Amino acid sequence: MDLIAGESSKIAKKRFRSLKLVSVDLEQELGEEPFGVDYGRLDNGLVYYVRCNSKPRMRAALALAVKVGSVLEEEDERGVAHIVEHLAFSATKRYTNHDIVKFLESIGAEFGPCQNAMTTADETIYELFVPIDKPELLSQAISILAEFSSEVRVSREDLEKERGAVLEEFRGTRNASGRLQDAHWQLMMAGTKYAERLPIGLEKVIRSVPAETVKHFYQKWYHLCNMAVIVVGDFSDTKTVVDLIKMHFEGKTSRSKFLEIPVFPIPSHEETRFSCFVESEAAGSAVMISYKMPVNDLKTVKDYRDMLAESMFLHALNQRFFKLSRKKDPPFFSCSAAADVLVSPLKAYIMSSSCKEKGALVSLESMLLEIARVRLHGFSEREISIVRALIMSEIESAYLERDQVQSTSLRDEYIQHFLHKEPVIGIEFEAQLQKTLLPQILASDVSKYAEKLRTSCGCVIKIIEPRSSATIDDLRNVVAKITRLEEEKKIAPWDDEHIPEEIVSVKPDPGHIVHQLEYPEVEATELTLSNGMQVCYKCTDYFDDQILFTGFSYGGLSELPESDYISCSMGSTIAGEIGMFGYRPSVLMDMLAGKRVEVGTKLGAYMRTFSCDCSPTDLETALQLVYQLFTTNVKPQEEEVRLVMQMAEEAVCAQERDPYTVFANRVKEINYGNSYFFRPIRISDLRKIDPLKACEYFNSCFTDPSTFTVVIVGNVDPTMALPLILQYLGGIPKPPQPVLNFNRDDLKGLPFTFPTKMTREVVRSPMVEAQCSVQLCFPVQLTNGTMVEEIHSVGFLSKLIETKIIQFLRFKHGQIYSADVSVFLGGNKPSRTADVRGDISVNFSCDPEISSKLVDLALDEIVRLQEEGPTQEDISTILEIEQRAHETGLQENYYWLERILRGYQSRVYAGDLGASLKIQEEGRLRLRESLSPQTAQGALQRILPYPCKNQYTAVILMPRNSRFGYLNSLLISPESRFVRDAKVLGGFAALAVVGFGLWRYSRR
Repeated sequence: MDLIAGESSKIAKKRFRSLKLVSVDLEQELGEEPFGVDYGRLDNGLVYYVRCNSKPRMRAALALAVKVGSVLEEEDERGVAHIVEHLAFSATKRYTNHDIVKFLESIGAEFGPCQNAMTTADETIYELFVPIDKPELLSQAISILAEFSSEVRVSREDLEKERGAVLEEFRGTRNASGRLQDAHWQLMMAGTKYAERLPIGLEKVIRSVPAETVKHFYQKWYHLCNMAVIVVGDFSDTKTVVDLIKMHFEGKTSRSKFLEIPVFPIPSHEETRFSCFVESEAAGSAVMISYKMPVNDLKTVKDYRDMLAESMFLHALNQRFFKLSRKKDPPFFSCSAAADVLVSPLKAYIMSSSCKEKGALVSLESMLLEIARVRLHGFSEREISIVRALIMSEIESAYLERDQVQSTSLRDEYIQHFLHKEPVIGIEFEAQLQKTLLPQILASDVSKYAEKLRTSCGCVIKIIEPRSSATIDDLRNVVAKITRLEEEKKIAPWDDEHIPEEIVSVKPDPGHIVHQLEYPEVEATELTLSNGMQVCYKCTDYFDDQILFTGFSYGGLSELPESDYISCSMGSTIAGEIGMFGYRPSVLMDMLAGKRVEVGTKLGAYMRTFSCDCSPTDLETALQLVYQLFTTNVKPQEEEVRLVMQMAEEAVCAQERDPYTVFANRVKEINYGNSYFFRPIRISDLRKIDPLKACEYFNSCFTDPSTFTVVIVGNVDPTMALPLILQYLGGIPKPPQPVLNFNRDDLKGLPFTFPTKMTREVVRSPMVEAQCSVQLCFPVQLTNGTMVEEIHSVGFLSKLIETKIIQFLRFKHGQIYSADVSVFLGGNKPSRTADVRGDISVNFSCDPEISSKLVDLALDEIVRLQEEGPTQEDISTILEIEQRAHETGLQENYYWLERILRGYQSRVYAGDLGASLKIQEEGRLRLRESLSPQTAQGALQRILPYPCKNQYTAVILMPRNSRFGYLNSLLISPESRFVRDAKVLGGFAALAVVGFGLWRYSRR
């Protein structure tokens, strides 16, 4: 079926498949000047990039990129580059006492998401995302970046105020994941200055570095010649913005003579480096193999072709790793390969896997064996055709949405151009290049990249274990074994499995529409199908290559007796491994090659849901998967169930080792009365799981279409979509008798009770390094009547409390890095008449020594808000943040999907979606109009216990003191202490590739 033929005229004009191929000269240069942007340099050396972009409307994404990072620090400056980044938001020539943060929040640019910064070994980047619907706002935002460039005030008072926040950020890196990242970095960079210049720095420097040292670093390196300002947003022309940049930056001068940024050499090593990391808090056993090499040039079409071939190699390798993880007795639970630029002159291929405890050697052998297999036999043309289709679908999606790219994405592209000279050639030319080059890249071209993954050059092999079971000699023996097998050519070719042609082998008879309603106020159409399923779709033009949908039905895990809960809660996990869509995951992966479609399921307390994100051209495939979900009878298979149970046991063991999981479990136990629904799963629970019961329950959850409402939002062309909806959703057979058909008002509420009095507890857990986390929790009970406004009030108040806690504990007292306030309102069944129960919790980490004091300070601040009320400035800031988020959300499919779902699930819904949405929006607007210091104070007294100190829980995670700790520290020699410090890694290595990109910088 040619889905392109049914596209709307708008997409048809842009469609990728009509894009002309280009005649390419492999030696053609890609060009140094970035495409599609006003690009230049001021007389003082500052580079600028300015581009008009209307996504999202009336917003601008800005950045100041500085080629200064932690590698430039001297020994007594370790951590200073990051401290400068913090101080920039604290005080400059024109702003003091975090006034920059307060101003940006007052215009709706929230602290964190819309104003942030990062420091890496090689650079520092300041980012803003601001509204520009008032003429002066863009000018003010640019002026703030200009302040950062040369006017950061570094006084002793400023530094002392910020030390606590930086120290808390440092402490946050001293968990298992942080130790993994630090040790990995030091091992990879051994013998270079980079190894000793982690961006977070040293604790002793953070605690004691004088302001003069920080100021000296700032004035020495922050030279305008090393900076670029980037502005991308919804403004009418670039010239006006360039003029603003000139107005704010041309008068700036650097405080010292310009210094060339030095290049620090990174010597190669032929011998393989081996390490066995033992981390008692590790989330499991893992293997990491890294192959270091110089960064490739990307200057010509040939370089671009090589980059494509490399990407195809990694995709093909990951396809194999995934299939290996789903075989009988798999060598690992998950495994992936990626390429990452470590620092400016160096990149690495990084393979990482997570495996069962004591399974690291088997995992390592399998990973090395697969690389050797590719070297000996290569990838098949079929494997490469699948990968080619996958990459082609990605560039097709980017091309179709080339006029809908987010301003933040374009900003990030220009940052990389400035910092790393990555060419910016424009999506149209890039799409033409890929469409031309991809068919020319053969399996042999891709397979040769395995030659770069030899253990004889720049290779680092590490295993991570919670308890030591392997030695470096064991690792050497595995490498020698694979080398010998490869030399003797005793490795068999890859065995491909059969892949069916069609997802749905026999097309169902289409259903028909029995009732249709239009909701013009939200431009949505509601259909009732002949099998009873209700479908609502909304056509949007926000993204040309996106359709989202979610289906939900009332009745979930809360309906089960306690004896069935554990088994049935595992239903989705077990069914996913077996194949909930009728095919094993490894087979389905190949069947979906070249298609952009993801479908998933969730079994919740009160609802069962399925959700999808797909391309309009793949809507048929997405709906076929939903049809398969409802018509597949999942049966437990011994191999798949054993794998799921093994993974679950490893996860439970990891949770029991992790102090933060132990803490979170105790918080639930205190707050929810040890209810079985919130109780953590133990190994003993896993052994009671009945896989047959789990699968039977999962099957019953997705059997009866008449109980489901499906909401579809995105670039929906009704002429194409309706026949598919009728065939695959309308064609789902309705069972003779209703299955799990519940009235929302009759559902069982979750069995829990919140403590009726004040409860404070310290949870002490063994830790490698001292960590401390705090959770304050207050019960919430909303009574029926003005429920719509009350629910909106909870959202406003949670943001108010979060903002004030950050201002109070960070900006005033300087004792935390950040704070988070979360809301849980799922305590009661989703009845249209009953009260709503839940809680509001305040979370932050801090120095263990002052944790109780900070709990008291936080409580005092909330009581003060209850007794005195917030200021008008506080209210204006919260209203502005909410309004800006609302405006941005209205331009997103996800926002509309959630909004329409809330309309159906709202307690005011009585069969009329339009009326429900109208009541909710009117409630939001009434609350906005009425919100004042006085009404906010009243809501704080009404919604929270008043005074809040009368009823709350405060749980603090603290390190468990060991009487042997001091003695051990005396007995460990300096040499062995170094070895111990080098052997601390934690976390599933499946996440290490993601995590590896995080250790390099420290965000504010």
